[in-house]
Amino acid sequence: MNKAISIGVLSLLAFSAVSAPADSCTNLIVTKGASADGSVMITYTCDGEFHPRLRYEPAADHGPDETIEIRDWSGTLKGTIRQAPHTYAVVDLMNEHQVVIGETTFTGREELKNPDGVLHYWWLMRLALQRARTAREAVEVIAALVEEYGYASEGESISIGDPNEAWLMEIIGPGPGGTGAHWVALRIPDGYVCAHANKARIGTFPLNDKKNCLYSPRVIDFAIEKGYYDPSSGKPFDFSEAYCPADVQKLRYTETRVWSIFRRVAPSREWPADYHRGVAGAKPYPLWIKPDAKLTRADVFRLMRDHYEGTDYDMTKGVDAGPFGSPNRWRPMTWKVDGADYTWERPISTQQTGFSFVSQSRSWLPDPIGGVLWYGVDDTYFTCYVPLYCGIDAVPRSYARGSLKEFSWDSAWWVFNFVANFANLKYSYMKEDIQAVQSELEAAFDALQPVVEKTALALYDRDRALMTKYLTDYSTSRAETVVKRYRELGENLIRKYNDGYVLDADGREKEVGYPESWYREVIRARPHELRIETADSLRTDLPY
Repeated sequence: MNKAISIGVLSLLAFSAVSAPADSCTNLIVTKGASADGSVMITYTCDGEFHPRLRYEPAADHGPDETIEIRDWSGTLKGTIRQAPHTYAVVDLMNEHQVVIGETTFTGREELKNPDGVLHYWWLMRLALQRARTAREAVEVIAALVEEYGYASEGESISIGDPNEAWLMEIIGPGPGGTGAHWVALRIPDGYVCAHANKARIGTFPLNDKKNCLYSPRVIDFAIEKGYYDPSSGKPFDFSEAYCPADVQKLRYTETRVWSIFRRVAPSREWPADYHRGVAGAKPYPLWIKPDAKLTRADVFRLMRDHYEGTDYDMTKGVDAGPFGSPNRWRPMTWKVDGADYTWERPISTQQTGFSFVSQSRSWLPDPIGGVLWYGVDDTYFTCYVPLYCGIDAVPRSYARGSLKEFSWDSAWWVFNFVANFANLKYSYMKEDIQAVQSELEAAFDALQPVVEKTALALYDRDRALMTKYLTDYSTSRAETVVKRYRELGENLIRKYNDGYVLDADGREKEVGYPESWYREVIRARPHELRIETADSLRTDLPY
């Protein structure tokens, strides 16, 4: 196997987790001025039915003739690109310089997908992390790569952060036979937050502000040629309107998530539901907003665990939530009954999440310590986020192994899936048990973080190799401790909730039945079949 092939296969495996769930992700961008501790935070829920495998790629120097074979999700060779002289170390989606990347697919105009393009979005993310020291550089790397080799994916919104800035880049292809891609990138103003969820969100943008806005040369002219934009209308060019027109279902599926994040970070403002419900003429939500209060990392965790609780769209309420208030809805998202179309709500937190993270990039700390990827697998509501410092040189084994084809207690993903799936049997009860463990573990990480980083800083000044070992041992050992604790949690849930009973504090089975609201729904559906009509039937001491 030549070096070009080995590099290509490694990177494909490292990114295979990202390529499967093409259109089901949520991102939040928090600038340093909007965070409580001054860190730039990016969130990424990578949603879909797939088994992620965490990867670490070391920094490396490369010869002038080295190339990378680019393969798609199925393993088909798309082309070959030149390797960079030096590539940076990458832990999942954060590199050694605290640059971090997330994405959501907005699809857009499907006729613009270019089958001849070489680079899919997951390759662009990986290559940008290997080659960029800042968020702005990452935008420039992506732009240069698609210009030279072609863009192969549908529309993408890409979040990019570093210790000082955060950018949103939106990109779409030129169609079959075209070259390059059409894109725009905006720097999020400091002190603001931005969110996106499978719909292009950049509207109008400045044409003469290179500090804050970059864009491809023909992004407007191409839209005019294709009939997506008419300059004689008198309206300014709007990227999202031109390249990602939306119907009612698309708005409900995407903008409800943005609305829910914004309503929670800025509750002092009015957030009408009209736009995400697809009401004609409703005003779109702003691209970024100033939060009422600066956000802590714990605040951001909570935002990623949202099912619209407390709103008209609360997924823990209603007959579709079942007797025990489960927010999970089984696919497909849409269905027909008697010729009418229906859809489930699409929450931020979903059981179909493969992995997610909340990143911290912190300018006041050395890169190996300042960058932390708080990483979790499966449903954000029940996962436990573990700290992976960008200065580590290995990842926890249980997060780097496993397959959808075979259940394994040695796979972190399967352990978390077991706990979350079992909870569906008695959701309102089991969520208390699960989140008690989750809160305990995450609180311990909070308490340890200052101590760990103080020690790492002391080592940074004396012995960089020992600092790397220290951070690696801490990150990997704590992650494996979390997996062990969740295995024990899963075993306890089986014991405590066996056969529909609930064990009390003394270990005795209790018959808890169903909530009265559920009994009423059952009676409404079957008013005669279950009613007791005779005196003999009133006995309550019947044997099993």
